[in-house]
Amino acid sequence: MSFNFPQLPPLEPGSVWLVGAGPGDIGLITMLGLHALSQADVIVSDSLVNQELFQFAKKNVSLIHAGKRGGKPSPLQKDICETLLSLAKKQKKVLRLKGGDPMIFGRGWEEISFLAQHNIPFRVVPGITAGIASATYAGIPLTHRELSSSVSFITGHNIKGQLPSHLKWEELAKGSEVLVCYMAHKTSGILKDKLISSGRSPLEPVALISNATLPQQKIITGTLNELSDLAQKIEPPLTIIIGKTVALRSQFPTTPS
Repeated sequence: MSFNFPQLPPLEPGSVWLVGAGPGDIGLITMLGLHALSQADVIVSDSLVNQELFQFAKKNVSLIHAGKRGGKPSPLQKDICETLLSLAKKQKKVLRLKGGDPMIFGRGWEEISFLAQHNIPFRVVPGITAGIASATYAGIPLTHRELSSSVSFITGHNIKGQLPSHLKWEELAKGSEVLVCYMAHKTSGILKDKLISSGRSPLEPVALISNATLPQQKIITGTLNELSDLAQKIEPPLTIIIGKTVALRSQFPTTPS
């Protein structure tokens, strides 16, 4: 499917665009991302990208799966980088399609650094990250003039699949009114303990959102001291939101339509 966006930059042969596809709902991809989809010769796609987006690609586009899922066989990052390099050297128009935003827990920097080292032209197209979209679709404001003037985004696992050890838990617990946690399904118990022992109230509201922005979106709520038990009742991909603004959801709950 082709689109006419003459005012937007072309995806040139021999270059790579890293595009954020958003968290799931195909309507959340940007116009520039859709523009790239319609031009690409090859799409190297993550697991969490909605497959329905491919209807906007060229009929003869090549699709390469390069998704990473925790606990499941996944391509190595170095192999993904080498694939992008090889395709670009063949003068293909390469689209690296990532869930959410490429630069928020998406390893985007690793890929553009590799491309830059090999003199491959690239462009990064931001996407709507899951932490923001999941909150909005769940009816939770991340900021509020009376309840929240700060938000922190944290990952629930590092390169070894563990909760990052270098995080300054006391500063996070006391300094950020709302916390948005990515990929913390398996580490939710440790996350809870770290926050409570660092001064976060065990009764603070939490929301766990699975498959954010999609028709199968599921939301459960409770308190911080219940976090690990709540996590057992919901499946990844998961976003966890911790903060007083979670309680506002009861006033205006929303779900994907």
